[in-house]
Amino acid sequence: MAMPFGAAPAAWLLWLSFREPRGCRGARRVQVWKDGERQCLKLGSLGTRPGAMLPAGPAALSRRARQDKVCRRPSTGCSASLDSLPSEVLLKILSYLDAAALLCAGCVNRRFYHLANDNFIWIRIYSTAFSPRRSHWRVDPAEKTDLSVNLLSAGDKEAGYWKKEYLTKQIASVKAALARVLKPLHPHTGLPMKTKEALRVSGLGWVIILRAADGREYTMEHADLSVNDSSVTVVWYGKDWPPLATLSTLDLCGVTPVFMGQSRTPSRIRPRWHSLITKYQLSQLTESSAVGGDRLMRVFCLPPGLVVGLWKREEELAFVMANLHLHCLVERSMLGSPAVPYELPPHTPVSDDSPERGLHGYRLHVDMHSGGVSCLCGSFHNLSASKGYLENEYMKLTVISFKNNTEHLPLIGKVGLSWKTNSFDGCIKSCSIMDLTLLEEYGKPFWCFSSPVCVRCCPGPSDGPNFLGEAYCVDYSDSEGRLHMELVWVEETEEYFIVSLALYLRLAKVNQWFGTQY
Repeated sequence: MAMPFGAAPAAWLLWLSFREPRGCRGARRVQVWKDGERQCLKLGSLGTRPGAMLPAGPAALSRRARQDKVCRRPSTGCSASLDSLPSEVLLKILSYLDAAALLCAGCVNRRFYHLANDNFIWIRIYSTAFSPRRSHWRVDPAEKTDLSVNLLSAGDKEAGYWKKEYLTKQIASVKAALARVLKPLHPHTGLPMKTKEALRVSGLGWVIILRAADGREYTMEHADLSVNDSSVTVVWYGKDWPPLATLSTLDLCGVTPVFMGQSRTPSRIRPRWHSLITKYQLSQLTESSAVGGDRLMRVFCLPPGLVVGLWKREEELAFVMANLHLHCLVERSMLGSPAVPYELPPHTPVSDDSPERGLHGYRLHVDMHSGGVSCLCGSFHNLSASKGYLENEYMKLTVISFKNNTEHLPLIGKVGLSWKTNSFDGCIKSCSIMDLTLLEEYGKPFWCFSSPVCVRCCPGPSDGPNFLGEAYCVDYSDSEGRLHMELVWVEETEEYFIVSLALYLRLAKVNQWFGTQY
């Protein structure tokens, strides 16, 4: 059994690798682990230093041939195994490993799992990582006494106790570091300003796990990632997609290195936390979920925010794009479990000081983008809606009005959804990614989403001014609200103009948030 022990001392690894089976004293090649990489070395006989001149002559050649024949003979005695070593020797080897390598070693088998939980090993790792603070180069006597007591009582604790203590404190330190980074908020979006720094500090990434009907799993690492004003776009593409017909679900998970500082050299074999964000049913890839296409690709949308591209000819997976809004993204990507998503803490209703006025003092930030290029990025303030704006269990917030020409906005550049794979790229002209962040009167995020939207032809407005150009609309809806945007295509300038934008907030959400009874 060969495995990378990382920081294990070379003496132990070479001792294990230089051992030859009894009767095998010829030149042979062995594999050793050095600096996390497997290397093949050619060794001489144990009685001769490597590289020395072998004795010549018929007798020596005959003796050498007999030795080689013995080494090539199939025998269980010629296989060296770490698992055959006494536990005391294995514990001595494991004591030289760092925490990351020790966790990996514990995944080998049941015996290694129990050995890698040894309290005496983990209490030394714990005391090294979280040593008492020094004051004027002296350790507090009380803290020094506590550490000595812990070392003496390590054998009294249940197996794995100090491993759990170390991991718990490691997680707490990561959370504290992220809390400091995410504390400053953007004045317009109300979202963390240093998202990129938080991703760098935590090493946070995302994977998708494709599950087949027969139980097989395929884990895909992301191929591209971009951070926008209020969202993160993660893309997966490659040549090793499993057949779509065999797949049933897709799990979107956040993955974080257990130990900070290891994100610069990402590797799938390093210990990582998995946090399920959303589980998608691939059976929903039907005509009703299609949002557009071009000559090579058909694009589908699975709420919330997942874009799936299928090759037109083969009807097989080409790429997957996840659009993740920044609101509580770090919490959802780190604090869940591999099977259960993280749930936001229940909201405590905020009393409305003037319920007769309806909704007032709301702020909206909306962004339309694709491929790192934004065609709309605007903020709107002092949005309000009185009780008279109730429509079928919704309360309407008017952002841009037909009747006020000064509020109309152009979309800069071309509107489209950019995609790429290993061999091709393209743009779906009728689609775009929309990020919306609505802040209530106290500055808290009230409604947020990041999702693909379609620009579709629609009848022109009947209650507004007449526009020279073809009319289009954009619609989005989820469990918390609806969005309706109307646009006009101006042929002379070849650009869209937004002539109407309205938000419809579900009354159930408003009443639950403020404790009102609209």
